[in-house]
Amino acid sequence: MDAATMSRVIARLQRRAPTWDTTALMAISAETGRDPFRILIGCLLSLRTKDETTGPASARLFALAHTPAGILGLPRPEIERAIYPVGFYRTKARVLHRVCGDLIERFDGRVPADLDALLTLHGVGRKTANLVVTFGFGLPGICVDTHVHRITNRLGFVRTPTPEATEMALRKRLPPRHWIGLNDLLVAFGQNCCHPTSPHCSTCPVRTACARVGVRRSR
Repeated sequence: MDAATMSRVIARLQRRAPTWDTTALMAISAETGRDPFRILIGCLLSLRTKDETTGPASARLFALAHTPAGILGLPRPEIERAIYPVGFYRTKARVLHRVCGDLIERFDGRVPADLDALLTLHGVGRKTANLVVTFGFGLPGICVDTHVHRITNRLGFVRTPTPEATEMALRKRLPPRHWIGLNDLLVAFGQNCCHPTSPHCSTCPVRTACARVGVRRSR
């Protein structure tokens, strides 16, 4: 699929997006005034966790503390109770303490806007780093999670075996004006329409342009 067609597909999805449920991380971004720290923490909590769990867990934690020093000052069992039942909540409580300590010791308590610097933080991979760069700082980046990897391959934007390969391919092919909003758009699309199995192709706004790669059954 060429760049012009990708742009038309994205434009169609953007027109439909207001009818979809808001993603947990977009809600955190909006509610916190795009605070990079709370977006970082929300993203760490969201890993292997559904949005309906991530949002309330983040809210409970931020009601207790919403700065690196504040979270570092919370006993780990208190963090665990606040974020339960996110996936791997005990491990994530340890990660949050370590990340907050890193931010205080190495970055003066501030979240860095640089992708490479973010990747030096414990537990932060490319997905999380790109989300912080785009959601928290409004800087160019392409966050590729399982939704974005699956959907861009299904649509025919790319043909790649892994999320990291998808990110690199999109950086080469997708017009930069679409980078920042791509993750939230496709995550919402995946949650509301383009499901992993049996997607709602009959009501999909881009069904005529979709390559339907890997689709064996649809509604």
